[in-house]
Amino acid sequence: MRDAAAQNGYPIGMILSTTDALTLATAALRAAGAAPAMAEATAAALVAAEAMGQGGHGLSRLAMYCAFLRNGRADGAALPAVVAERGGAVLISANHGLAYPALLLAESEILTRTKTHGIACAGITDSHHSGAMGLPVARLAGAGLVALAFTNSPAAMPVPGGKRPLLGTNPIAAAFPRRGAAPLVIDLALSAVARGRVMKAAQDDVPIPPGWALDAEGVPTTNAKAALGGAMLAMGGEKGAALALVVELLCVALTGAAFGFEADSFFSDEGNQPRLGHFLLAVDPGAMAGQAVFLDRIEALVGTATAEPGVRLPGERRQGLVAKAAAEGLVLTEAGLASLRRLAGPGFG
Repeated sequence: MRDAAAQNGYPIGMILSTTDALTLATAALRAAGAAPAMAEATAAALVAAEAMGQGGHGLSRLAMYCAFLRNGRADGAALPAVVAERGGAVLISANHGLAYPALLLAESEILTRTKTHGIACAGITDSHHSGAMGLPVARLAGAGLVALAFTNSPAAMPVPGGKRPLLGTNPIAAAFPRRGAAPLVIDLALSAVARGRVMKAAQDDVPIPPGWALDAEGVPTTNAKAALGGAMLAMGGEKGAALALVVELLCVALTGAAFGFEADSFFSDEGNQPRLGHFLLAVDPGAMAGQAVFLDRIEALVGTATAEPGVRLPGERRQGLVAKAAAEGLVLTEAGLASLRRLAGPGFG
């Protein structure tokens, strides 16, 4: 570990290798009660999100996960299981554990079923916070599939015309394989910004930009802590809220999971097991116009777009950050590193 210069307005901190970060995060989750497979899958997802610049879904979530494991909002011993299936469709229960083992099972089922059916979908019920949804779709795209993923989350935004939070920020992710290049990955929340970024700003005691959120009284705010007690603003106003409604229905009505307004906030240690839902869909291009045609068409669009100066493909910046993190390590604030060591327990101080 070594000192690091301030980045993105955050305080000067330390650089931690991704290997060390993975070791500390896994130890912290194990100490909080997660079984080995759950701890390893969760730590890998957190470190991967941190490496690609999605700090709101990265190591800043570790303390929250550990608290949920300790207070019973997540079952550290849970094993995901297939509870219904027909052809290319499968329903998986996370059994109230952290989401990541269930997401890995969903990927495995999709890979198997697309070989037979050309298309497959996996719903996940009784789940938890699912982090950066770009990660599972990127892995599926790495296997040659076009992949979409959706998740609902505790209520944070009103429905169109409403005032009280009813829908989650409900992220959408999509990934498309490319010829001789990393998949094209699109990952976005349907709020003006991912709520995890507000959480991170609150932890680091820095303001958020105008237009991100309202306080508990419905007044626009730049105070991150006030925003966590209020409501997020939808991306694109009523259109973004309508898309969030689509995601809510996909993830809940098909899986039997809980709606966002039925799940207690992630930002409180006290509360229920959230029972959230996720929905993944993948298509083998070979079952449609063919793999070669698909890849030709993707590159025709990419080549035309990038011929214009200044164009940057979705996910391109993240790819660069991942490479940088692998070579140079992760930049953490001193407080963040201290929290990580404390959660990992004796022997990691």
